[in-house]
Amino acid sequence: MAYRVPFDDPRTHYRRYQAEINAALTECLANGDLVYRDQLRRFEENLAAFVGVRYAVGVNSGYHALHFALLGAGVGAGDEVITVTHTFVATISAIVHCGATPMLVDVGADYNMNPSSLEQAITPRTRAIVCVHLNGRICAMDRILTIAERHRLAVIEDAAQSLGAAYDGRRAGALGLAGCFSFYPFKILGGFGDGGALTTNDEAIALMASRLRYNCEDRTTGEYHYHGYTALLDNVQAAVLDRKLGHLPSWIERRRRIAQRYREGLEGIEALALPHFDEARQRDVFQNYVIRLSERDRLRDHLHRSGVETLVHWPKPVWEHPALGLKDPGLGETERICREVVSLPMSAETTDEHVDITVQSIRDFFA
Repeated sequence: MAYRVPFDDPRTHYRRYQAEINAALTECLANGDLVYRDQLRRFEENLAAFVGVRYAVGVNSGYHALHFALLGAGVGAGDEVITVTHTFVATISAIVHCGATPMLVDVGADYNMNPSSLEQAITPRTRAIVCVHLNGRICAMDRILTIAERHRLAVIEDAAQSLGAAYDGRRAGALGLAGCFSFYPFKILGGFGDGGALTTNDEAIALMASRLRYNCEDRTTGEYHYHGYTALLDNVQAAVLDRKLGHLPSWIERRRRIAQRYREGLEGIEALALPHFDEARQRDVFQNYVIRLSERDRLRDHLHRSGVETLVHWPKPVWEHPALGLKDPGLGETERICREVVSLPMSAETTDEHVDITVQSIRDFFA
């Protein structure tokens, strides 16, 4: 159906930036710049500067950024890696594909890793922590990094949903050993297909990732260093992303204004939990605007009938997918979240009218 209020609006987004996007495409195609050319290198330099790190390595998905970051941290067979269950499955799959065992812990009220659960999960086999900055909010990194340092563990940031978010003035992807980003089309910085990047201040990890993504060939010498992968960020995608990167600060500000409008419109509904948390140290970018209520499914049906598109991330805990072979860790908060959360329309193209229609529909539901 055609929604009055779409969750995201890629058509409007393209029309708004059509001239810049087409110019980036034309530059690549007219010059034959298709694989590993200057456009990719420029994007990597600009992304690294934006995040606040020395290196950025473009890869073809957020999954490969995670996989390569874990390999760079030395994770392998027999190791354990702690992460959360309230995340996209790729976070966990990257650990499994390294030959390691994912140790799943619960999240707190802000949907991010609970540091107390983290410390309880550490064993002598623990090698790394993958903290997931969900919905545009960074985890409690002071506590996580302190725990990691005490136990000599690598910290990988799954920042796929939090590009531009900050903690104590430092941006996501610049706090741990490596940061991992996704440029899936509906991310805060999205391409026209899949894409991702690894960010780091560690030269050895950057070099390893840059080789792994291209069948482990050193592009300067032609030497192969180990068996690698075909996981290079397409040059055309990099060219488009580089043009879009210049708009990212204004898109973040727009999302924050939308979030505030939702907050003002929905405050006072006691049955509804809104995603506004202490920002004394954190600055959220609202990749998603996630509300929480016990009657989630009934509200979704009501919004659907009102022409408002919503999404649920995710409708059941990841361990309930039998094919993944994960043990039930008995994480009550994650189970409740899966039953109660729903994401409202949120993008740089979401208008004030879209927000007001959504707010009114929710208020009608509770009336």
